[in-house]
Amino acid sequence: MSVSMPVDAEQAWKDLQRIRVPQERVYDEFERSASGGRGMTYGTAALMWVFLAGVGMDPPQWGVGLFVASYVGLLGVLIVMSSRRSRMQLHHTRCPGRMWAAFGGTAVLVGGTIVLSAHLTEPLDPVHAGLVQATAAVAVYLLSLGPANRWAADSVRSGGEPAADQGAGR
Repeated sequence: MSVSMPVDAEQAWKDLQRIRVPQERVYDEFERSASGGRGMTYGTAALMWVFLAGVGMDPPQWGVGLFVASYVGLLGVLIVMSSRRSRMQLHHTRCPGRMWAAFGGTAVLVGGTIVLSAHLTEPLDPVHAGLVQATAAVAVYLLSLGPANRWAADSVRSGGEPAADQGAGR
């Protein structure tokens, strides 16, 4: 047996807006923090350029190993610095498949650019070929990262609305 109470539509709308505004702020903050900020983006791009240019200069095997170890170590430092600075922590289930798809898609684009530019720069000497490959790969990385992050973050924003609708229908 339920008691029916009159519902003031205007008050209900105000209550909904009061709830929705903080939720939108959470999504906005997630979009801002999805890429780690400009410093992380440009730091990663600069590190990638130095690594690709160095490896493109055809060093001996121990030099390639040194470049790989340095690259992985410095990339790890960037990730740790970014994660310590991050103000927003999401539960692991809130990390949607679009984030992994954006990461994979960007990796495929950058990898494809490296392979294609390596093929196109074969006639050049290794120093110039490495610089062209590094520049092309970093340009593709920077141009694809923004749209990929917005697409991935948009899935979190749109993913929150159906959950609220499902809860209201019960």
